[in-house]
Amino acid sequence: MDWNKEIMIERIREIYAYRAMIASLVKRDLKGRYKGSALGFLWTFLNPLLQLAVYTMVFSVIMRSGIKDYYLFLFVALIPWIFFSTSLTGGASCIMMQQDMVKKIYFPREVLPVAYVTSQFVNMLFSFLAVFLVLLLAQYTFYPAALLCLPVIMFVEYILALGFTMIMSALTVYIRDLEYILSILAMAWQFLTPVMYSMEQVPGEVRWIFSMNPMTYVITAYRDILYYGKMPEMDTLLSAVILGVTMLATGWAVFYRLQKHFVEEL
Repeated sequence: MDWNKEIMIERIREIYAYRAMIASLVKRDLKGRYKGSALGFLWTFLNPLLQLAVYTMVFSVIMRSGIKDYYLFLFVALIPWIFFSTSLTGGASCIMMQQDMVKKIYFPREVLPVAYVTSQFVNMLFSFLAVFLVLLLAQYTFYPAALLCLPVIMFVEYILALGFTMIMSALTVYIRDLEYILSILAMAWQFLTPVMYSMEQVPGEVRWIFSMNPMTYVITAYRDILYYGKMPEMDTLLSAVILGVTMLATGWAVFYRLQKHFVEEL
């Protein structure tokens, strides 16, 4: 049966019926992520802070980007990027990691990528506590009107990450090497996204490449809200929303078609 609106609505209802299972998987992932480590949950904050220190040293001290308060310029974009890249690379194996459950019991297979991305999203929300703390210590002004757009862009990034994760998790069942290839692709993708630099630094003749990158609009919106303290440009916000919804619909359609043969492939 082809993917259509009626099937999508039915799948949404079924996934909602399994919301307790999603919540259980999210809790298990969050509790088990740093289990046994000495610092435990503190790694939620230390991991991005350590990356921030490295990038700041390279681009602010060594290569001298010339951007005011570069560590803040980078931090407000790095946290969202870590969420997206982790969802993409780690989420690719979320079906494989739960293959025994997939083989033995019935549940909507979409539950697994939804739970994984939701877990990473919750982790990003905790990391944003560090972002706001750093902004407060740096005496940055928060603009209420701009902050109202923050939940919107967070939701857009969530559905964008979920769309990509659905595709990659389904494809990885059939192409096992994809899990390893994605680590390289994610690194390349980061350098093609204005995380460590501004769009103004991108040569005009190659900006069309960045306009095709959905994360360009997402990162730009985060930076407008938190670093520049202004409302995101309407075309930036609209482009992010359209690309996010399109990616989720596409990813879900691909996942729906491929999940029919998961058991045989596993």
